[in-house]
Formats: sequence, structure tokens, C-alpha cells
Amino acid sequence: MAVKLRLKRMGSKQKPFYRIVAADSRFPRDGRFIETVGTYDPIKKDADVTIDEEKALKWLNNGAQPTDTVKSILSKKGIMAKYAAQKNKKAGK
Repeated sequence: MAVKLRLKRMGSKQKPFYRIVAADSRFPRDGRFIETVGTYDPIKKDADVTIDEEKALKWLNNGAQPTDTVKSILSKKGIMAKYAAQKNKKAGK
């Protein structure tokens, strides 16, 4: 099973709101998912983002691949840097 960290669109017409979810890559964008990792609201001025860092790192360590948009969101929050540091730490053992 190939797991991806991706956006699930919520909200109404012209007012998108996204959940960042871990989902099987074979399911549709707004379909079944495994776990919610965070939220992303692009409408707000600061593009409000909340992410459960622990869950995101858990999925990344388990091999989940983030989409391009989710990867940039995680990078802005500093989670990709922490993931890279953990990965390098394990490789250095």
C-alpha cells in the first residue's frame, strides 16, 4: 500500500479549506483516508496552517510520500528539516 500525505478539499464553492491527510494513493482526492494530520486554510491572509508534528513525522518515518504542496507546507513549518535530521541521525549509526 503506497501512502501519501496529501490535501483533502473541504468547504463550499469558492471557499476552499483543506485537511492534510495520510491516504492510500489509490483512493480519490476526497475519498477514504487513514488519518488526519492537519489543516490548511488558504483563504485567510496568513494561509492558516495547523499540523500535528508528531503524526506528520510518524507517517514520514513510515514511508509516506508528501505531495508537492504538502511538502512545501511541511517545509515552511520546519517539519521536513526535522525529518531530514532524524533520517541522517539513523544513517549515521
